[in-house]
Amino acid sequence: MKLIRIIVGALLVLVTSEAFACTAAVVSGKVTPDGRPLLWKNRDTDYLANSVKYFKGEKYAFIAIVNAVEENPNEVWIGTNEAGFSIMNTQSYNLVKLQGDEERGAANGRILCRALAVCATVDDFKHFLDTLAKPSYIEANIGVIDARGGAAMFEVDYYKYTFYDANDPAVAPYGYIVRTNFSFAGEVNAGAGYVRFMTAEQKFMRASAMGELTPQWIFNDCARSFENPILGVDLRSGDYNRPQGSGWFVDQDFIPRASTGSSVVIQGVKPSENPELTTMWTALGYAPVSVAVPVWLKGADKHLTANLVRDPNLKAAPVGDKVMKLRNRVFSYHQGMGTDKYFRWELLWTPDGKGYMKQLSVYEAPIFVAIGKRLEEWHTGKTFTGEEMQTFTHDWTTTLIRQIYPQVE
Repeated sequence: MKLIRIIVGALLVLVTSEAFACTAAVVSGKVTPDGRPLLWKNRDTDYLANSVKYFKGEKYAFIAIVNAVEENPNEVWIGTNEAGFSIMNTQSYNLVKLQGDEERGAANGRILCRALAVCATVDDFKHFLDTLAKPSYIEANIGVIDARGGAAMFEVDYYKYTFYDANDPAVAPYGYIVRTNFSFAGEVNAGAGYVRFMTAEQKFMRASAMGELTPQWIFNDCARSFENPILGVDLRSGDYNRPQGSGWFVDQDFIPRASTGSSVVIQGVKPSENPELTTMWTALGYAPVSVAVPVWLKGADKHLTANLVRDPNLKAAPVGDKVMKLRNRVFSYHQGMGTDKYFRWELLWTPDGKGYMKQLSVYEAPIFVAIGKRLEEWHTGKTFTGEEMQTFTHDWTTTLIRQIYPQVE
C-alpha cells in the first residue's frame, strides 16, 4: 500500500508539473528595436480553452487571459490595464514547502487580477506585495512592465519576494529576464522547466545581441520552438520528417506543449507615449497552430470582438475552438496510458513548407506588418478611436474563422 501511495504521488507531481509548465520573459525597452518593453507568457494549463475578458476594475479597467470554462472568473493569467501596467506569472515549484493538502500557488491568479485593478507601476506592485496579508499563498515568478519604462521580475513566496530589475545591467546584463517553473531564490536544482529555460535563455541572449527582440520574433522563434538542448534536437532540421524519420515525435521539454492554452506578448509603450497603445498580441490555444492578433483595452468595454471572448455554448472563444481542432489533429494518438505525449510533427512542419505552421504564418506575417505601421502612425500623432482599434481585431479574427482555418483543415 505504501508503494502504491508513493507511485500515485509521483504521478500527481508529474501531472501537475506538466499542466503548469509555463515559459515567460520580461524585456526592457533598452534592448528592443523600438524601445518599448515586452512581457511574454507561454501558458501551460489544465484549462486548454482560454479567452480574453474585459474587466472594469476597482481603479483601472483591464483586459486579460482567463479560463474560458468560467463564466465569471476572478483569476487571470496575463493582462494589461488602462495605466499601461501589465502583469503575468509562471508557477514556481521550489519556493515553498507545502504543508498537508495545500494547493500550490493557490492565490496566483487572484493576485494578478487584483493587481491589474489597482496598480499603475512597478513600484505600485512592490507596495501591493508589501501590504498583502501573510501568508499570501503565492508561489510564482511574476513579471511586470509599466508605461514609465519599468520592467521587472518578482520571485514571490508566502511571506517575501526577490526583485529583479530588467533595466539594471548588474541584474539583467542583456536587458531581459527569462523564467520557467523554478526560481533562482528557491531550492537549487528543484522545481521544473530547466530544459525549457536553457532553450529560451539561449535564444533571448542571441536575439538581444542582434536587435531582434520583437513580438513577432518571440512567437516564431520561442513560442513555436521545437528545440531540446539536452537531446541536441531541433525538429525543424528536417531529420525527423519522412523519409528520415516517422514524422512523429515525443512532446518532451519543448516550449510549446500539449498543455499550452495560449501565448501572449504584451508590447508596452515608451514613457512619453500614450498607454492606450499598449498592445496585447494574443495567440489563443496551442501556439504552433494559432495566429497572433493584436488586442487593445481602448474600446474593449463595448467593442471587444466576440471571436476572442468566451462563447457560452462552446465554453471557449470561437478562435480558440478552431485552434483546438487543429491541435487535436496534431495530438491524435490515444491508445493506452501516456500515448498522448506523441505528436504528429509532420502535420506541423515539413521541409517543403506544407505544414500547419507555414500555412498559418502566411496569414500572420501581414498582420504584424499592417499593425506595426498603424501603431507607428498612432504613436506619432494620428488620432485613433477605440472602435477603430477593436474593428481591426474583429476583422482579422473573422477572416481567421471563416476563411483561413477552413482552408488549413
